[in-house]
Amino acid sequence: MKILRDFIAPILVGLVVFALFQAAVGSFKVYGSSMLPTIEEGDYIMVSKASYFFGEPQRGDIIVLRSPQNPNSDLIKRVIAMPGDNVEIKDDTVFVNGAALVEPYTLEPPHYLVLPQEIPSGQYFVLGDNRNNSSDSHRGWTVPRENIVGKAWITYWPPYRWSTIEHYPLNAGVQAAITELSLAIKTLCQTR
Repeated sequence: MKILRDFIAPILVGLVVFALFQAAVGSFKVYGSSMLPTIEEGDYIMVSKASYFFGEPQRGDIIVLRSPQNPNSDLIKRVIAMPGDNVEIKDDTVFVNGAALVEPYTLEPPHYLVLPQEIPSGQYFVLGDNRNNSSDSHRGWTVPRENIVGKAWITYWPPYRWSTIEHYPLNAGVQAAITELSLAIKTLCQTR
């Protein structure tokens, strides 16, 4: 019994802790520039797989996903629209449920057109922050929920880039109010 208590039990506890950690957290190296300026090519990030154990991805979350085109390839993108949302991209602006998104995190506005579409049940519309240099949902595909690996959490390498990854909650109703307020202020300033 002494060998069980002194040797085997700590090993088993260690294996259980390791397995739980592997199930809850993952590591990912970023290839490509599709998430500039938020995340750079070559960054190593920690991904919280546990973030979506009890909840669903939200607008604005930066996620790691298995590519719908190539299941052996992982991608990193930002959730723009959720199941049931309507999305459209025109005039260098992304619209979700009719509201123009305010997107301070993008490298530049999107210079392409996406016709209005409703996101199917169990699917997510994702874009890279480097809108004009990203293979993402503007190319005609959405992400099935089961392809979402987890929520980007921390950039840990290189050391000078160490930081938590900032997510921007994109509440379409709030975005609509902000857009209307911005237009009202702009109109007021132009009349003076």
